[in-house]
Amino acid sequence: MSTVLIVVALVVVFAAVVAAVLYAGPGRGAGRRGRGLKRRFGPEYERTVARHDGDTKAAERELAERVRLHGDLRPRPLSPEAREQYVALWAGLQEQFVDAPRQAVSEADRLLGKLAEDRGFPAASAYEEQVAALSVHHADHVDGYRRVHRTAHMDGRDQTAGTEELRAAMVDARRLFEELVTEHAEDHARHAPRRRADRGNRLHAPWPKGSGA
Repeated sequence: MSTVLIVVALVVVFAAVVAAVLYAGPGRGAGRRGRGLKRRFGPEYERTVARHDGDTKAAERELAERVRLHGDLRPRPLSPEAREQYVALWAGLQEQFVDAPRQAVSEADRLLGKLAEDRGFPAASAYEEQVAALSVHHADHVDGYRRVHRTAHMDGRDQTAGTEELRAAMVDARRLFEELVTEHAEDHARHAPRRRADRGNRLHAPWPKGSGA
């Protein structure tokens, strides 16, 4: 084979390799990003894809943007006094649910928004931004907040949710409440052991009899 043909063949091979890298590289990168987002967001990933009518690229762009905006957020610890107050308020809402389930759900929505704000998430008045930030750090439970918020803000002409649906919304919301109010490592040094045990008992107390929950 002549030198010219060898050079031409090498150029063709080199061009093919470069083209393959350029073609496959972004796809592999996107695939890695998608897998990373799935691991990070769990059920929130699937919910976002469904909300985008199955468009995974659009969903992943949204989730990646949430991480960019809120991934560096470091939640603030609660003081022991604030934690005690929140736990007592939630226990009161569970009792209130017996006689006034819809009002209890509305109060739970407001309580969660304030608790998230006190933990350093965006203000409750910026609900969508607050939920986006919560989804980055509490992806497994953020939908409970959405559910109780939707139920609490039903139009007066469309308040068709029954007691069982309201109860389910409260149960889902409690999971996020527990995540936000539970003590973290940075809080432990200032807490007395007896008070920690008391708080744990109240936080995980069962729903009162007669609530249907």
